[in-house]
Amino acid sequence: MSAKLDRRHFIAAGTTALAMPFVVRGAAAQGASQGTWPARQIRMICSYPAGGQTDLLARAYGEFISKQVGKTVVVENKPGASGAIGTAEVARAEPDGHTILCSISTTYIMNRVVMKNPGYDMDKDLTLVSVIPGAGLLLVANPKTGVKTLEDFVAFARKSGKVNFGTYSAGSAPHMTINELNKQYGLNIEPIHYRGEAPMWTGMLEGTLDAAMGSYTAAQSVLQSDRGTVFAVHSKKVDAIPNVKTLPEQGATSKFFTVSGFTGWAVPKATPQPVVDRLAELCVAANGDPKVKEVLATFVLEPAIGFKETNALYQRELPIWIESAKSLGLEPA
Repeated sequence: MSAKLDRRHFIAAGTTALAMPFVVRGAAAQGASQGTWPARQIRMICSYPAGGQTDLLARAYGEFISKQVGKTVVVENKPGASGAIGTAEVARAEPDGHTILCSISTTYIMNRVVMKNPGYDMDKDLTLVSVIPGAGLLLVANPKTGVKTLEDFVAFARKSGKVNFGTYSAGSAPHMTINELNKQYGLNIEPIHYRGEAPMWTGMLEGTLDAAMGSYTAAQSVLQSDRGTVFAVHSKKVDAIPNVKTLPEQGATSKFFTVSGFTGWAVPKATPQPVVDRLAELCVAANGDPKVKEVLATFVLEPAIGFKETNALYQRELPIWIESAKSLGLEPA
């Protein structure tokens, strides 16, 4: 069965679930608003595979929340369709705070552009609770290119005529970065899409790519073996390599180079605000937990931020992501 057919069947199932009587969902939400949250075990659905950054963050924060509220937080991995499968399940859940989503900005923002119907409407079905702002993504060049700065890279690209640039998926931040650099400098950088960072960095190690872009942590295999040179970071400085300038600091002008992306938590839209506020407070409080600190440090991430800060960041970055994503010319799947 094709992926598109699977998605249609999945969305059809979601539509049926959404048709459940409002009175049932409303009763659960009313109970949550009367101070009984959490009344039972909490499901935290991670819409990406086990073992990755999103999963490890979900488990670290989930464990802290469990200790604070005295109820078990069970992390369930529901990957697939760029996070849409797990997200649609949360969107259909009872809005009582007992089903929480942990996902990334691709799920919350990009899917509305690259999917005709992901099975959920971010504006109507979900409320963002708290997010962890994204870390600075590295732009790394093959040492054979001699590239050490953005200026060097542009000169190399113009001289070569074509540059093979690795991304970890179509529609990703690296894909949009390539598009924006091509537009500003009149280049012909060719995106080479991999299924994740690990195979992309393997491509760099094997010398099949001229450049690639991804996280500091995942890039270590390339950097420590001297198979790559960091010539820029996307929008944020990385503390471990403070001398490497951001793209804007080196003359790149796209608004997309001002956004960071994020990992964060969301709940069904009708979840009572007191529950949303309490959950946001717990996410922020978790920043001080030793296990949470360890995971944040591993991926060079900032701490989680509160509800108001989260939604201010989302509203600021949303139109920039959408504008850049649409300019890729991708046909919604």
